[in-house]
Amino acid sequence: MQLVSSPPVLQDERWAWGLLRALARRASAGNAILVRTGVAWDADGRLEEVAADRAQLVLDPNAEPGFESPQRLSSSVAELLDLYLPLCIGRSAERLVLGHVGQSLDGQIATSAGASRYVTGPENIVHMHRLRSLMDAVVVGAGTVESDDPELTTRLVPGDHPTRVVIDPTLRVAHARKLYRDGLAPTLIACQREGMRGEGPPRIPLLQLSKEAERLSLSELLSSLAERGLRRVFVEGGGVTLSTFIQARCLDRLHVTVCPILIGRGRPGLSLPGVERLDQALRPATRRFMLGADVLFDCRLSTR
Repeated sequence: MQLVSSPPVLQDERWAWGLLRALARRASAGNAILVRTGVAWDADGRLEEVAADRAQLVLDPNAEPGFESPQRLSSSVAELLDLYLPLCIGRSAERLVLGHVGQSLDGQIATSAGASRYVTGPENIVHMHRLRSLMDAVVVGAGTVESDDPELTTRLVPGDHPTRVVIDPTLRVAHARKLYRDGLAPTLIACQREGMRGEGPPRIPLLQLSKEAERLSLSELLSSLAERGLRRVFVEGGGVTLSTFIQARCLDRLHVTVCPILIGRGRPGLSLPGVERLDQALRPATRRFMLGADVLFDCRLSTR
């Protein structure tokens, strides 16, 4: 009796991550894969479109889960592709605004005293670094810079650092913060055109924006970033900044990572205007993933 061998199992997460980064770069260049396409990705970093019978993966932005493989994929590779491919293929990938919040079961991102390390586990920290690597720019508010003094780099994963953007309307953040001094990645400050408290840090360009309803115009911010070639934007925090993007209908996708802890009264992840009826609530299409002990909800807010 002739035994039929099983197809080989593709287990290399580095291969999958390299492919995702290459697809993200294509999307950044306005050349995202839009239709069913076979692709091959080699060790020299070349991404090619090939016939389906020669493909390592067949990608389809209009189908779930968005890919097929002639090889059996290991569970870790399949999960990596399932989570990140929707951010890298399809027309929406060419101009994408993605937000992320990590919170407790009771919706807090920090204690009332401001302690926030570590609300979520290490797997979610890696996830945030991966999101930075796949996007052109990472956006945070002034409060996040003041409380966390973040670097906003991709030091935990292979990939280029994104351009760092601080929303600081009145230039209140001290010039000594790391991301203003380390020179690791391009950095911008979004501020209002008038009424600033002082000057920005040396050699850090300012994006001077108009105000809408007492806040900076986020649509103007996104347009200004797009003019600089930064069309894939990751809004990393904090809760106030992320809530503002949601209220302004400027967020295409939202990742909410929930850690199984209860903090009690603290600082909420999202703070949005209330609704009177549940049929007025936002009900995004949602997918769920496990990040260690945490649960990630991938929420699609835009219909693009």
